[in-house]
Amino acid sequence: METIKADILAFGAHADDIEIGMGGTAAKYTAAGKTVVFCDLTKAELSSNGTVASRAEEAKRAASLLGVQERVTLDLPDRGLFLTEEAIRLAAEIIRRYRPKVIFAPYERDRHPDHGACSRIVQEAFFSAGIRKYKTNGEEEAHKASRLYFYMINGFHKPDFCVDTTECMDKKKQSLRAYQSQFEMGEKSVATPLTNGYIEAVEARDRMMGKEVGRTFAEGFLTAMPLLIEQDLIGES
Repeated sequence: METIKADILAFGAHADDIEIGMGGTAAKYTAAGKTVVFCDLTKAELSSNGTVASRAEEAKRAASLLGVQERVTLDLPDRGLFLTEEAIRLAAEIIRRYRPKVIFAPYERDRHPDHGACSRIVQEAFFSAGIRKYKTNGEEEAHKASRLYFYMINGFHKPDFCVDTTECMDKKKQSLRAYQSQFEMGEKSVATPLTNGYIEAVEARDRMMGKEVGRTFAEGFLTAMPLLIEQDLIGES
């Protein structure tokens, strides 16, 4: 089967990271006919609740709810994510395989060390994937995505730009609720920050982002490079 080419390739350290930070944006672009691919760097094997198998099923359902065309899970170690050559090569190989127009990764400033590590790994892979002589395990040719953006998981940071996700907020919440093992207390669950109103907190953050840009809901993003505006400087009247 031929590998699809992605308009958007989003990386996360664990399944549910991408949904938390940019589930609405993913849903918005898949609804517009764009091809979106998710890549989780780990199997989240050290999560306090759930199992690797249950998390994989939840991730599959969440991606389907958002209209994501493919979801890939790498085998890097949970809580063992570091800026290593192996991690960079694996991420670069995914970039070359799906040849995205734009790439998303977690914002580096986050309370969970794996999220920051994922950000640094993807930043290096974004650059290395475009170098013709850089070797990965695959046979794909070098590929340089046009942009690298960063989404927020934990915390509230001043964004460089926002995406209006008002029409997609319900889809985002559905995708988060697909992770029952993470966001709901079961008989065998232990309390974590995720089981204590986390989805409600994410919704509140997206509502606050929306207010910043005159919309009901929005997701905020950061960029390492300035954005070039050519035709829409004035914006809608």
